[in-house]
Amino acid sequence: MRRIMAIALPLLLAMPAVAQERNGDDDAQAEESDIGSGMASYYGRELAGNRTASGEAFNPDDLTCAHRTLAFGTRIRVTNLANGKSVIVRVNDRGPWGRGRVIDISQAAAKQIGMHRTGTAKVRMTLVDD
Repeated sequence: MRRIMAIALPLLLAMPAVAQERNGDDDAQAEESDIGSGMASYYGRELAGNRTASGEAFNPDDLTCAHRTLAFGTRIRVTNLANGKSVIVRVNDRGPWGRGRVIDISQAAAKQIGMHRTGTAKVRMTLVDD
């Protein structure tokens, strides 16, 4: 298992960097690139003040998210597929660790896309170029 992880981890970490390099080289490409869809969840006030993987304190009122592989500081548009509402969040943590989840967003971001009452939503994610 360790041998597989030793091979797979560098490949997984390199994929977002390769995708970002290609986005910058293609002037004809749109400003946002689709990076997938799936179930999102959010984390709220119970974790306020805890350190994120990037080292900053978590603030549920900031528009931030946890993603497994994207670089810290990457901006992602998260669109709730049930209602079409979207929000741009910044990656500052690792996760989600819940089975079947592709992204965890802050409570403020969840409110903006209308998923704060249900706790989860099917979303589409796109990279936002600076």
